[in-house]
Amino acid sequence: MAVVLVGTPMLFPSSRRAPAPTPETTAPTTAPAAAAPQLAPVAPPTAVPPAGQPTQAAPVQSRATTTLSTPRSELILLNPGAVPAAIKVASYHDLTPGLARRDSTAVLQAGKDALLGFRLALGRDTIALDTLPFNVTTTGSTVTFASAPITLSYQSTNDGFRTMVRGTVPNAPPGSALLIDLPTQLRSLEADTLDDLRHLAFGFKRPRRDVVSIPFGKLDSLATRFDTGGMQWVAARNKYWLVALMQPVSPTNTEPAAVFHGLATRGGSYTGKVARVAHATTSYPITNGQIAFDMYAGPQAWAELRSFGNDLENVNPYAGFLHAVVQPFATIVMRVLLWMKATFHLNYGWVLVLFGVVIRLALWPLNQKAMRTSIQMQRLQPELTEIQKRYKNEPDKQRDALVKLYQSHGMSPLSPMLGCLPMLLPMPVLFALYFVFQNTIEFRGVSFLWLPDISLRDPFYITPIVMGASMFLLSWIGMRGMPPNPQTKMMSYMMPVMFTVMFLNFASGLNLYYAVQNIAALPQQWMVTRARAKAGVSTPSAAAGRVAAAKPGGGGGSGRKT
Repeated sequence: MAVVLVGTPMLFPSSRRAPAPTPETTAPTTAPAAAAPQLAPVAPPTAVPPAGQPTQAAPVQSRATTTLSTPRSELILLNPGAVPAAIKVASYHDLTPGLARRDSTAVLQAGKDALLGFRLALGRDTIALDTLPFNVTTTGSTVTFASAPITLSYQSTNDGFRTMVRGTVPNAPPGSALLIDLPTQLRSLEADTLDDLRHLAFGFKRPRRDVVSIPFGKLDSLATRFDTGGMQWVAARNKYWLVALMQPVSPTNTEPAAVFHGLATRGGSYTGKVARVAHATTSYPITNGQIAFDMYAGPQAWAELRSFGNDLENVNPYAGFLHAVVQPFATIVMRVLLWMKATFHLNYGWVLVLFGVVIRLALWPLNQKAMRTSIQMQRLQPELTEIQKRYKNEPDKQRDALVKLYQSHGMSPLSPMLGCLPMLLPMPVLFALYFVFQNTIEFRGVSFLWLPDISLRDPFYITPIVMGASMFLLSWIGMRGMPPNPQTKMMSYMMPVMFTVMFLNFASGLNLYYAVQNIAALPQQWMVTRARAKAGVSTPSAAAGRVAAAKPGGGGGSGRKT
């Protein structure tokens, strides 16, 4: 636990609760479109898409809007431009501090700009679609934008937040492409605005390769980064929300395909320590005059993204260099939590309580075995010490004597290490939960008992205090009947205090899980203490008697007790 709880925040620092928001943090600003750097002449679309710097989508103020409604969202489209301006998600709330009503509908948008920007590259000519007038028609669940060089349509799906984008470009010459500018920013919808801004990033996925994430803060405003090759999806995201363009989702598309070609990214100018604006452009090669890709604009809901089968659920990779180790456990944890939620229809707070108890019960047999091993090792400790002293300068004889001693008691020389296994097994789960609570929208805004949001810190600090108190109680029960040890006693007081201070600003759900784990472990810790006392291995007099009996001639010269 010390390695996980102390090392994880050091290796992967997370922001603390943001202070009261200022206009600078709640309303990120973007340079006017006229001041945005323009693309240099476009390279052939079969190479890296833009040969210069990506551009920023034009402001949306003077355009007409058309709404495409679905059961779960409303997609607001612009004319001219034929691009989405914003997504209204009725099932989620805007949690930004300072709102008159906390239950305001979440609106995913890129500040004053459109979410996307389209430009048509035809040979040596590049046409910005926001300069073209379109005829707009709505037929059922489809909105169509028609103009002379291009026709684009948006069709809603049963997936909720996925929209099919289809188009035709009559008489498109070979090498033509649709250049797509991704969102330059995503307006924060979270209570912790600064933490949300720190998660801003672009990402992409090459077929049969790992997901690549490019944080806004890692981009240079004076140099463009080029990532080449075919990509099955490209995306812009913050902590909980996502705008992704991907290969069409259908039962026939079972293999990943390189739909987009290359991604050019560049940082934007900003003041302060957090990057709020960045630019990214990708290219969609037009084949036989046809355009076909899907757009996902909505929450980073794990089950929803996983249903597409293109690894989009990993758009927010975490754990840094430990990603390959932590990700499988995070996936397992998410599946279990979602299954428990769907099966028992409980609040996520009760799901975490139940999950903590289940984990403790699952480890109970291993902990029992570790307990018996610990008691056996304490019984053998005087004899082990005596053998080490007796054969101090004869390592071969010492090793043989130790092996014989273990065998005589039905133990293996590896028993001490195997006894630590129950303590090591929960570590990957702890790592996974640390990141799951930071990046899982399923916990966003979920209240539980006195907690207004289990993804944020406890406003009354009750859960971290209970967690620390339960940790101290575990240590106190474990020390009962043990020989006096000043170092152990000091650690039993220091560690709970240290962890309590560390956990004050962690997600209250994480504190809840750890507290339940500790409380569920109390009965077993009490059983361990009773078994140790019953075995007579914990008192100094008993230990001294075994040492004396183990010595040659011990016990009054005859080597036997009288």
